[in-house]
Amino acid sequence: MISKIIGIIGLAARARKICFGADSVEEDIKREKVKLVIVAEDSSERTKSKFKKICNMYHIPIIIDGSIDELSKAIGKANKAIIGIKDVNMVKGIQDKYNGGDIIG
Repeated sequence: MISKIIGIIGLAARARKICFGADSVEEDIKREKVKLVIVAEDSSERTKSKFKKICNMYHIPIIIDGSIDELSKAIGKANKAIIGIKDVNMVKGIQDKYNGGDIIG
């Protein structure tokens, strides 16, 4: 499933409309800059549940899919399990491609 949205994630990275890494993403969520969170499936259960809670609290959609390797390659970084997308239009594009336009929840 993640393969459908890798291109948009890469585009968002090149446009500097993302943040990555647990601390950075969490900080930007609290500043209300992040519009969508993508967490790698192979990240720890603790990480996944932590970001599910944070996203739920701030009403931010979350996608848990793909591997750390896939997400890292998409943004041109190494070992990144969490990506925050900051651009509303890119989030819409990702949601449309990921699940036919439904809101992710």
